[in-house]
Amino acid sequence: MKNQNKAATPFIDLFAGIGGFRHAIQNAGKEAHSRVECVFSSEIDKECQKVYRENFGDTPHGDITEIPAESIPDHDILLAGFPCQPFSIIGNRKGFEDTRGTLFFDIARIIQAKKPAAFVLENVKLLVGHNQGKTFKRILETLAELGYDCHWRALNALDFGLPQKRERVFIAGFKKPCRYEWPEEKIPMRPLADILEKNVPEKFYASEHIRQKRLAKQKPTKEITVWHENKAGHISAYPFSCALRAGASHNYLLVNGERRLTPREMLRLQGFPEDFKIMSSYTQTRKQAGNSLPVPAAQAVIRNVMRALGREAGFVPDFPCEKENKR
Repeated sequence: MKNQNKAATPFIDLFAGIGGFRHAIQNAGKEAHSRVECVFSSEIDKECQKVYRENFGDTPHGDITEIPAESIPDHDILLAGFPCQPFSIIGNRKGFEDTRGTLFFDIARIIQAKKPAAFVLENVKLLVGHNQGKTFKRILETLAELGYDCHWRALNALDFGLPQKRERVFIAGFKKPCRYEWPEEKIPMRPLADILEKNVPEKFYASEHIRQKRLAKQKPTKEITVWHENKAGHISAYPFSCALRAGASHNYLLVNGERRLTPREMLRLQGFPEDFKIMSSYTQTRKQAGNSLPVPAAQAVIRNVMRALGREAGFVPDFPCEKENKR
């Protein structure tokens, strides 16, 4: 029997960045033939706010630590790619000792106050093993204490059609237990040739000195590749990009060992649509793309969350939690 629920599913977008999660849930809603509506968003970075406004028509609220949970509108799904720098291999691994690490607890206080039917959280894969697993264990314990049935899995953007090796951990939580199934599809990788722009301006090319240094360590490849330099200075060439990183060297990734990725190419590697408006400088856009998430991976996770909640038209879950989730 076809789902006749025509009411839009309200969601909130925390630590919104430039809207990766919002694109993901909007795409998932279209895939599920179910309307979704953003009722609240929050992002502290002014440049990201500007980009978000130009692409979605509304400006995210600022510092989430200063926003009372009770003032946030009721919602059914909470989305949050909470800041990953404290847990990232590029950073200093300070974790919860860093004040930004405690921003997870702002997510927790909002969940406690608003009791959404479900949430989807995203972070770097390293979070799982941080501090011998104690950080991640504490996160899961906190969510369980709030009364949520949680499922987690690390997913790779390469499995969702993107030519970028980007592993992220997703946590899907439900107010009432239900059968949640992780997306198992393996979408063929989009070739780098489809991602890369033609006639790239000279300003994106590395200096002759840097290019020769790369060639001294890595032979040219017949196919198009992205050359990756790790912290130890080792060079590897792959038919895909290694993970975009906001704080890495500008020459960390070079197409064919010659040039940097353009802003549009970086956004394509994250799965943003072609009509996404680029409003910031190269440096800022590089940071924004590096801090974002792989949109198709998040879309698949959210699509299955909507299925579990009974929000997908024409799909009846084996063990729905929708009726018991009403507040």
